[in-house]
Amino acid sequence: MCSFKTVARETESVTVIERSKFICTLKGIEDEDDAKEFIERIRKRYSLANHNCYAYIADERGTVQKFSDAGEPQGTAGLPMLNALKNRGLKKVCAVVTRYFGGIKLGTGGLARAYGGAVLSALDAAEIRELFDAEFMTIDLTYSQYQKLSATRDERFSVVSTEYGETVKVKLALRSDKIGSDAFERELKDLFGGDVKIERVGSGYFAFN
Repeated sequence: MCSFKTVARETESVTVIERSKFICTLKGIEDEDDAKEFIERIRKRYSLANHNCYAYIADERGTVQKFSDAGEPQGTAGLPMLNALKNRGLKKVCAVVTRYFGGIKLGTGGLARAYGGAVLSALDAAEIRELFDAEFMTIDLTYSQYQKLSATRDERFSVVSTEYGETVKVKLALRSDKIGSDAFERELKDLFGGDVKIERVGSGYFAFN
C-alpha cells in the first residue's frame, strides 16, 4: 500500500431527524486500542444519550473493522455507519453516532438512513488527509547547509521537524513511492559535497501535502 485517506482532526456534526438528535463524532485513529479509547470517551461525554453507536476501520489496509448498534435494532446503526466510512475510502478512522430519541420512531429503514447519513454529514464537514508510505531520517547541518536545503522544493520529501542549536537537526520524511532512502542519501551527499551526517529513523506514514 502506498497511501490511505483518513480524518485529519476530530470533527463533530449534528443532524436532527423527526426530533431525534444524531451527533456524529469522527476521529482518525492509530489502531484498535485508540478506537476503543475514543469510543469510551464519547460515551462518557454523552452518558445520558439513548444510544452511542460506533464503527471503525482500525488499520491502513481496511481489514480490522468493527461496529455496534448499541441497542438499536440489528443492522440499523453500526453497519450503515461502517458502509459510509468504506464508501468514502477511509482507513484508520472511527465514527461514533450519539442519538437522543425525540419520541418519533423512524423504522428500520429510517434508522439506517439516519445513522449512515449522520456519518456522511460529518465527513462532509471534516478535513480529509492522505497519508503516504514514508521513510524517516535526520540530518545534521550547518546553518548555510540548512539554508540551501530550505531553498529546495521537492515533492519527494518534507521536513517533519527542525531543532536549532550549534547545528541544525532536521527530520525528513521521504515518499517511498517517489524515492528510496539509499538514492536520497546519495543526493544529499552530492548536494552538500559529502559533508553531511545522516541517520535513518524508521518508517511509517506521513501527510506530504
